[in-house]
Formats: sequence, structure tokens, C-alpha cells
Amino acid sequence: MTASSAAPTLPAPLPVDPDVLAAVAQGRHHDPHAVLGAHPHPDGAAVTYRVLRPMARSVTVVRAGDGARVELTHEADGVFAGVGRPPAAAGVAAGDYRLEVAYAGEDGADVVLEQDDAYRHLPTLGELDLHLIREGRHERLWEVLGARVRRDADGAVLGTSFAVWAPNARAVRVIGDHNGWDGRAHAMRSLGASGVWELLVPGVGHGAVYKYEVLGADGVWRQKADPMARWAEVPPATGSRVLESGYEFEDEEWMRRRAATDPHERPLSIYEVHLGSWRPGLGYRELAQELVEYVGWLGFTHVEFLPVAEHPFGGSWGYQVTGYYAPTSRFGSPDEFKHLVDALHAAGIGVIVDWVPAHFPKDPWALARFDGTALYEHADPRRGEHPDWGTYVFDFGRPEVRNFLVANALYWLGEFHVDGLRVDAVASMLYLDYSRQPGQWEPNVHGGNHNLEAIEFLREVNAAAYRVHPGIQMIAEESTAFPGVSAPVDAGGLGFGKKWNMGWMHDTLSYLGEDPVNRRWHHDLWTFSMAYAYSENYVLPLSHDEVVHGKGSLLGKIPGEHRQRLATLRAYLAYMWAHPGKQLLFMGGEYAQPSEWSEAAGLDWAASWDPAHRGVQLTVRELNALYRATPALWSADHSPEGFAWVDGGDADGNTQVFLRLPAAGAEGDGAPVLVICNLSGAERRGLRVGVPSEGEWTVVLDTDSSDFAGEGLREREGDLEELRAQPGQWQGQPAHLTVNVPPLTTLWLRPRPVPGR
Repeated sequence: MTASSAAPTLPAPLPVDPDVLAAVAQGRHHDPHAVLGAHPHPDGAAVTYRVLRPMARSVTVVRAGDGARVELTHEADGVFAGVGRPPAAAGVAAGDYRLEVAYAGEDGADVVLEQDDAYRHLPTLGELDLHLIREGRHERLWEVLGARVRRDADGAVLGTSFAVWAPNARAVRVIGDHNGWDGRAHAMRSLGASGVWELLVPGVGHGAVYKYEVLGADGVWRQKADPMARWAEVPPATGSRVLESGYEFEDEEWMRRRAATDPHERPLSIYEVHLGSWRPGLGYRELAQELVEYVGWLGFTHVEFLPVAEHPFGGSWGYQVTGYYAPTSRFGSPDEFKHLVDALHAAGIGVIVDWVPAHFPKDPWALARFDGTALYEHADPRRGEHPDWGTYVFDFGRPEVRNFLVANALYWLGEFHVDGLRVDAVASMLYLDYSRQPGQWEPNVHGGNHNLEAIEFLREVNAAAYRVHPGIQMIAEESTAFPGVSAPVDAGGLGFGKKWNMGWMHDTLSYLGEDPVNRRWHHDLWTFSMAYAYSENYVLPLSHDEVVHGKGSLLGKIPGEHRQRLATLRAYLAYMWAHPGKQLLFMGGEYAQPSEWSEAAGLDWAASWDPAHRGVQLTVRELNALYRATPALWSADHSPEGFAWVDGGDADGNTQVFLRLPAAGAEGDGAPVLVICNLSGAERRGLRVGVPSEGEWTVVLDTDSSDFAGEGLREREGDLEELRAQPGQWQGQPAHLTVNVPPLTTLWLRPRPVPGR
């Protein structure tokens, strides 16, 4: 070979400042990809390869396509570098390579491993993704942030890409099982003004446990769970887990009907469930059998789960969330939770999940001070800390934080096919002075006490939820008189579909707590709800909050001897099911659990075997069956046309009488329901009641029936024949009938259909 034909000498590796090289080696550089990986020389005549492999004896680059090999030389602190020629063959990329890394074996001989290099991969987020994140408008945020398993064109796993928003961090590293929880070899790159850090780690797949190690703006390293993790370790462990879901839903027909149906004028009776204590020890798969069968037997249209998002302390019931995108692992995997939802849908039961965007706990491994600054939380403690709960409050004015929460709502509705979200503690979000004394809060720009940023967030999340997932329901737990909670956003409202009627709950339970002889002095507590029944679209809640913390059980709130208390509860539930608005009952209430609920002890199922308590259970089952089959009880729940007082003023008799009427054009026979509720301790014999039509009327529900373990007074007296309404004005109605109403009893009556009509 002549001198003129000899291959040109390869240049030295591209130079790197020693301080930069040291920062890369220590995993604290903001852009390790600028140093590590393949870097063509400016003249195009060579490629520098740099690889970080602490403890390696030697490293060789093996290029895919042409098989070219480049032996690397140790530079410093585990960084190896070498120079190769650019690929000569078309279609061969300088950055498509693998590594042969030799480590010292136990016997002193080299052990050579073939490895991929994290720093040869391009970013997994595009410019549009980063732009939407900066703007706070990425509605599928979980698809670009967090951990995502990546596969090549042949379907083989390349590894897992990690992406996290930490705009004030100096450096971020991925730590986990894959690197012995030493993140120096897996420092992430900053993707500029977006505040996102990203890295694809080869060889990491489904189930791997990981965290982020964040060098904060204050110079302190912190280990953090992934805010976007879709799977978490079982508490008290706090790691995040890589998820590659393999679940395929089988509820296509349910989802099609959901999207085509307006849920707000349909039957809605909700069974509220705390998964951990319904029957302790059951996981998602067991619940998909036992809970589904039970709720289906009771006839509820929906279940509502107390928060299922991951939380560290079981005693919080899920209301102190640390993993907003991860169903709690206490009961199984995310795919097993999907199976539970799927099984409920197969049984015709909808699923509502409690959602907690109002606040989050201060656990140092979670969202709190995530990048060393107040990031998710508001920096001003007057807005950023909740004095009652010892938690942080989200910064609703920050676009990326709003995006995190809006996308989270869409995630549960879309990825898990959840049919609605009940939004917790809305009142605490609406008011700057909520639970604060003078001097502990700062007025808004208009000098008022409304949290304008939170209000706009609620409007945004509700509008997005109904737009992206038509047919779902957004329900507010809101305890004040804030106007327009369930009014549309374009009409100036917050955009919820429904609101819990806390006033109805407090008033009626207070009324029940009075001895029957004293109830005449508190009649307004029982009837006042109709003064505002149509100011919002209401759900009537008898929730978990009413049977804990010394409040006693529903049964325990009622005075009298045991038989009377059970009778009162049956009558009250029948009144509730007939009252305008939808209804929610916490587990255990359906069989009158005697004791206060304890999440640690679970429900007292033995009580449900007692015939008297089973009578309440059978009452609830019958209420649900009649309710679902009777449009008058639900088709005009949110309109005055669906209700008419017959007698709401009988305070001395502890009785109220009203009609429920179907909406114009509603399905079914269009017949009304006459409701007579006697909460006195005495029978109302010969009670004359106005009705809208003469002819025969039938008692379709009698809560005193022996079928429900009642006294069966009407049965014993042979008072079961048809009631005939006579013409003649009475109580504003054109006809009237006379009926005997047992004590502590609710009756539902319907006109008997006329043959041929």
C-alpha cells in the first residue's frame, strides 16, 4: 500500500470541558446527551462515541448495519471515548449501535455483556407535545410523561422512556432496580423551556420499580415517585412501577350507549363503597365477582368508589393522594382494576370514582416541593396550604398544574372507562378564606374571597370532560350556596352535571334525630329542601362522612326502641328515593348497620343476617326496582314539573304528602306516584289525601309490610284492597282518597291502569 492510499489518521475525540465531563460522570449535568452518545465531527470525517460505564474494564462500540467496531478508551470517572469513521453504506446510522462492555468477573476474567446505550436515542417527546405542555393544553399528558415501554419495529422491547416535568431542577436521574438505585449512569436531559426531562433507558420493561432523583434548585438531591406513574408499589413502599397494559375492555356496547345518552335525566341510585373495608381482604378480581353480584342484586344503577388513586395512608380513605394516575396497588394491578370496571359494566352498573384535585399531602417523596420549589402547590402559604388537613393546595393558576389535573380527569374517564367523577372538597377550592381566619388569606384582584384560578380550573376540567367523553357525569361535593355549580360553563356556571345536596342531608337527619313527639316543632327541616330543590341538579347523599368520627350509624341517629328505629329508617329511605334528585347510600346503610363505620374493621355483615335488618336491605332492593321502572321518579328530577305538593304543612301529624310526575314525553305509562310519609309514632287512620285522578289507586310500596320485617299493619287489618279515589276537590287536586297509614311508614301509590289505555 502506498502512502497516498493509506487511510487517513482518525482525529482525537471531540474535546469536553473537564468540569462538564465530571458533571456528566456524576449524573448532574442538565444535558448528558450533548456529551454522551454519537457525535459527528464538524467536517463529517469522523464520529466521536462517548459512553458512561463506571466499573467497566473496556467498552467497544459495535455499529448496527455495517458491523464497524470502535474501541473506546477510558477518559475519566467511568467515561469512555473513541473515534470511528462515519458509515459508508446507505441506510446505516452512526447513532445506531450497541456496546460490548467488559467487567471483572468473580474469577478475575472479563465478563463481556452486550448492552444498548441510553444516550443514542432521540427524544421521545415531539415539539408539539412540548408546546402543549408549556401551554397547559396537553389533554393526553399520560401518553408523553411518566414511564412508557418502547418497542422496535419488530415488537421487541427497546426499553422504557421516562419523562418528568421539573422546570427548576438542576439535574434529574432515573433510579431503580435496573441500576441498583444508583442514578449516575441514567441522568436525564432537559428539554429546554418546557421544563421536561427525558431519557429512554434500555432493557427496562413492565413491572420495573423506579423513582426520580431530583437535584433541586436548592442544591439538594431528593428521591421522588413519578407524578405521572400509572402503577405504584404496594404501600408502605413508595416506588413507581413501569406499566404496559395488556387489558382489552369488553364493554363496547356500554361505551357506545354512554356516549349517546344524556345521563342527567336517567335513573341514578348510587351505592358508595370503600373498597378496602366492604369485605376486607378482597382484591379487584374478587370484587369483580362478589361486589358486582351484590350491587346487581340490590339494583343500584351505579357504584361510587372512595378514591382509588394511590395514597400512602389507608386511614385517609384515599383522600390524601400521592399517585394521581395510579389505581392503588393494595387490591391488585391497574389492569385488574380495569377488569372490575368491565365486570360492573357487563352487569349494567355504572362506575363513579371520587377525585381529589383540591389538595395533596406533604410526603417528601411525592409531589411536595418536587423540584426543590413550590411547583405543584401555590408558593404563598395563604393559598398553598390547607390549615385543616395539613396538606398543600394546588397552584390552579399555573398552566402546567391545571394540565396535570385536567388530563388526570380525562385519564380516569378514558383509560379506565369510569362513568363519572365525584369531585371532593369543591368548597375548599372556591373560597380563599375557607377555614381561614382574618389575616390568614389574601383577597383576589377584585377584593373578594373567591379563588378565581380554581373557579376557572373547575370550568376547564368540566368542559373538557363532557366534550371528550360525552355521557359521563361530573358531580360536585360542594357545601355552600355558591351559585351555578351545576349550571353550564357557557351560562356562567361551574359546569358540573350534579351537586351533592348537603343541606337536605343535614336537615333531614336532624329531623330524624328528634323524638317523634317533638318532630312537629321541626317540620321545616323536613320540607325546606323543596324551597331550593331546582336551584341545582342535586344528588341526595347519605355518605361515608355521616357515619364516622363519632357521628354514629344511620340507625344510631334515630331515637326509640330498635323496632321503631328500623321502621323509621325504612320510611326515611323510601321518602329519599321519592324526593326530587338522585340518591346515594353508603355501604352498610342498606341493611341498617348498627355500628359506626370503621375502615379498619370493615362492615358488620352479621347484622345483615338478622331478619329485621334484612328487612331494610329488602326495602332498598324494592326501592331500586320500583325506582328504575317508574319514570315519574327520575325523568323530571331537575324540573319543577316533576313534583307537586299535596300536603306539606302537616307538622302536627309528622306527615307529608306529595306527587312525583314524569317529564313530558317521558318513556313509560306516564302515571304519577303519590308519596305519603308518616314519621309520627301513631297510625294515621282515614287520612284524606288529594289525588290528580279518580278511580282505583294501588299501594305499590308499604315500608311497614311484613315483606320488609315491618308490623304489617295494613295486612293484618285486611286493608289491602284497591283504594278508590272519588271526585271532588281536595288539597288542590280534583279527586281524593282515604287511606290508613301505619306509624313510621312511607307509602307509594299509583293509579291502576285503565284497561284498553
